[in-house]
Amino acid sequence: MKVTLGKSEVRGKVTAPPSKSYTIRGLMCAALARGESEIVHPLVSDDTLAAAEVLGKIGVGIRKETDLWRVSGGNFRPAESDLFCADSAATLRFMTAICAAVPGYSRLTVGSSLAQRPIRPLVRALQKMGVDCSCEGDYAPVEVNGGRLKGGVTDIAGNISSQFISALLLIAPLTEKGLKIRLTKPLESRSYIMMTLLCLRRFGVNVSRVLDKFVASCQSYQPTSYSIEGDWSSASYFLALGAAAGEVSTENLNSASWQGDRVMLDFLREMGARIEINGNTVTVRKAPLKAISADLSDCIDLLPTMAVLAAMAEGQSIFNGIERARLKESNRVTAVRDGLTKMGITVLEDNNRMTITGGAPKSAEINSFGDHRIAMAFSIPGIIAGDTVINGAECVTKTYPQYWDDLGSIGGKVAKDDK
Repeated sequence: MKVTLGKSEVRGKVTAPPSKSYTIRGLMCAALARGESEIVHPLVSDDTLAAAEVLGKIGVGIRKETDLWRVSGGNFRPAESDLFCADSAATLRFMTAICAAVPGYSRLTVGSSLAQRPIRPLVRALQKMGVDCSCEGDYAPVEVNGGRLKGGVTDIAGNISSQFISALLLIAPLTEKGLKIRLTKPLESRSYIMMTLLCLRRFGVNVSRVLDKFVASCQSYQPTSYSIEGDWSSASYFLALGAAAGEVSTENLNSASWQGDRVMLDFLREMGARIEINGNTVTVRKAPLKAISADLSDCIDLLPTMAVLAAMAEGQSIFNGIERARLKESNRVTAVRDGLTKMGITVLEDNNRMTITGGAPKSAEINSFGDHRIAMAFSIPGIIAGDTVINGAECVTKTYPQYWDDLGSIGGKVAKDDK
């Protein structure tokens, strides 16, 4: 599908969709708890549905009701077929670890995008715990012969993917001897680790951090009712739209959230946007934007949003800590540079830094590279410039299926072409 965006001024109110990260973490914890749990306000998207389908294949019962999923966990059985994780990295990584506790043989397969993202660091960490598992080169498919989890000590770099560490944290309480996870390099994306630890705590599990180690004793997950808050990553596009193109109020946002992308508010303030917070609603109003220098290592999903804002700001913006953005659904550094260059914006790229000189983005045809965050981010300069086409626009279903409709509801001129 392609979307054509007309020049627009946006004004109105949207509701941030539920958090993908919390929905998948909640599903995994509920699957590990013996008994029935409730996931309240779950995100329904490609990634969360992939997680639910995979869990169903190993014996987890999931009843989907309106705005509520009832999850019956704690009784794993060997899968009768491959566990297809689609392009959900969190599902693949969390399930690779969880399959170590599932009796028998499991084979995890993935979609074309995720097939290019490495899994070996997690496989090696599991092997150091005595888990019988392997992958093809650095990538999926992953094969796991599960059963008893003895535990002990393992290690992993903290600067590759927080999901690898979260995967180990999920199974740490299931080990017979407990587990110590040593970080061989400093931790990045700390907020995602904190989200995992908070989710574990809601399901009755406590993991402590001592210097460069996470330490967990043998514990049991307890079923609970778990409510999913709004997603700051998905909200970032509407916060940015308000700053660049009108006035937008975004509901369902917890301003005290542990989600790392909540820092979007600080970035917008620094760039000169006008922001008002009233309960769970954040209103952002258009204002002249100025350049910013920011380290994105702990909020790497914000790179596309911040890059397109920088393209419309006065001056030269510098973003550091961007290296891991090359290993997402697309190489987001390349995708951002490609799109902004087509729009007439000067972009300089180093290994871990991007420099953007602001100006007036021009109409262009944008390649989303099948990446939901690229498609949504480029809708922002798209409605400023007008006559902008985004190819592969259906990829937003990964995390925000209603995005184009929500953009249209606040005045964005959106024309869809399913051909």
